[in-house]
Parts: sequence; C-alpha cells; structure tokens
Amino acid sequence: MSSVIHMTSSGTPALPRGRLIFGVDATASREGTWTIARDLQAQMFREAAPIGQLDMQAVFYFGANCQTTPWTSSGEQLAYWMNKVECVGGATQIERVLRHVLREHEKAPIQALTFIGDAFEEEIDVVSGLAGKLGGAGVPCFMFLEGNDPTATRAFRLIALRTGGAFYHFNATTKQGVGYLAEQLNAVARLAVGDQLQITQRSK
Repeated sequence: MSSVIHMTSSGTPALPRGRLIFGVDATASREGTWTIARDLQAQMFREAAPIGQLDMQAVFYFGANCQTTPWTSSGEQLAYWMNKVECVGGATQIERVLRHVLREHEKAPIQALTFIGDAFEEEIDVVSGLAGKLGGAGVPCFMFLEGNDPTATRAFRLIALRTGGAFYHFNATTKQGVGYLAEQLNAVARLAVGDQLQITQRSK
C-alpha cells in the first residue's frame, strides 16, 4: 500500500486509496446469493468511505466465461454492472480469478481479494501454487463459502492460509448468515483502505 498520506478537509490524515477485487461464482447454483452479493458490495463502499478511498473491481465466472468489470469507486455503478449478469451453469474457475488478481497486482497494488462461492472443481495443486504467489506478493484472499461442501472447504481454507487471508462459512438463506457476511465483507473493505479493524475468522 502506498505510504502517501493526504489530509481531509477537517485537517485529519486521510488514509491511502485501496484497491479491492470482489470475486463471485455466478454459476447457476449461485443465483440467489449473486443478488445478495450485488447488494452487499455497495454497502462495502459505504463502510469504507468515512475512513479512506476504495476502488473496486468485480470478477465473476458463469458458464465458460470469466469476466471483469472496470475499476470503479462507485458502489452504485458496480451494482449496475453486476445487475446485468445472469447466472449460468458451469464449472468453477477460481484458478482464473487468482491469475487475474496476480496480473492486476503487477499493474498496481491490490490490498485484498474477497471471494464468494459454494464449490471447488479444479486442480488443487495449481490453485495452491497461485495462492502461494499471492501470499508472497502480500495479497490476502478472504474466502467466503456458502454451505459446507467438504472439497470446497478444504480448497478455500488452503487459499486463505497460503495468502494470509481468512476463511468463512455462511448461510445465505438466513438473515443472520447474510448479516454475518455483510459484517465481514465490510471489515475487509475497511482493511483495504488501511483501517486495522479486526476481522473475525469463522471456521465452522
């Protein structure tokens, strides 16, 4: 993260601008949670706004496609782009997401990746290697798993561990589960702009 500190209009130091990539599985099984994710990312901007500046990009896969939005500092704009996406059945593409994060980090520092998904269907050794590169580059991955799929649990835990991030379970069908997801996503957004807010890791 840049060490340049700007001053706010009130004379207090403003934290450096952060860059956060928001990854989402948009395959058919994720349709309900995609809507939740789209709405929660706007809330992430609102949480981070009082303490710093945040640029965000969404990367999502559906069918055989893996697409990204432009970088934006507007939660409403990102929600507008995400609202145009229709979930389509297909295999997971977490490898492509991690490769994209590495490429973006080479252009300008990425403070974190948050990823929401419910499955893992790829070569764990390849994904583990990419996670190791992200960890070495100082890009933590905060992995949010909907449900309790054992294969996905192992993979998401490994990615979080190798990158220095954290792993979470959540249940999108309950108000409590959505509230927990919102709380932790907001904490990551605040961390991306330099606020050392404690993020609570939930492994069960």
